[in-house]
Amino acid sequence: MSTASFTMFRLVFVCCFSILLLLMSTSMQTISAATTDKGCIITYKKFIKTACNSTTYPKICYKTLSPNAPAIRTDPYKLFNIALSVTLNATSKASSSIHSLLKMKGLSTSEKENIGDCAETTDDTIYDLQKSLKTLANLQGSDHKAEEMSDLNTWVSAALTYEYTCTDEFEGQKVREAVKNTINKSVLYLAKLTSNCLDLFQLLD
Repeated sequence: MSTASFTMFRLVFVCCFSILLLLMSTSMQTISAATTDKGCIITYKKFIKTACNSTTYPKICYKTLSPNAPAIRTDPYKLFNIALSVTLNATSKASSSIHSLLKMKGLSTSEKENIGDCAETTDDTIYDLQKSLKTLANLQGSDHKAEEMSDLNTWVSAALTYEYTCTDEFEGQKVREAVKNTINKSVLYLAKLTSNCLDLFQLLD
């Protein structure tokens, strides 16, 4: 092999070896980052699990909040914010379902009145949850934190009261079981979510 050929071979070898080292380094960094991310997610989910264990319905709490672990991390304010948002979203869907029941054919006067009242209280729940989220947004850094905390607790408590008011409407009333069961199943689930929100509220500073 001539000197020129050997020099060329050496340059190619060095170049290829450098590229190989770069690829290996990039791969190791990717693996390291993935491992770190996985470790963080585990930590975040443990935080959510611990927080949910303090609620009345821990299984529902963890099931609805753990998918949001990357956003929540270990921040109780973000945890509470997302718990409220999840509850508001579920309430909005339930409200649409309840309003659609009013369009059913063959409803008695009593059924229409009870469903209408339940639809109204569910709308009131949506309003209270929206107010809760707005109050929470103003809470951190507020000069009137104690007052804001009191308002926040009031709004969430009121939302829970409205939910139970809806189901109470059907007690002792002549309403077909299918209608009653549909509403009760939906609204009682909302009540569990809201109850958990009240429990998580206690974790705020």
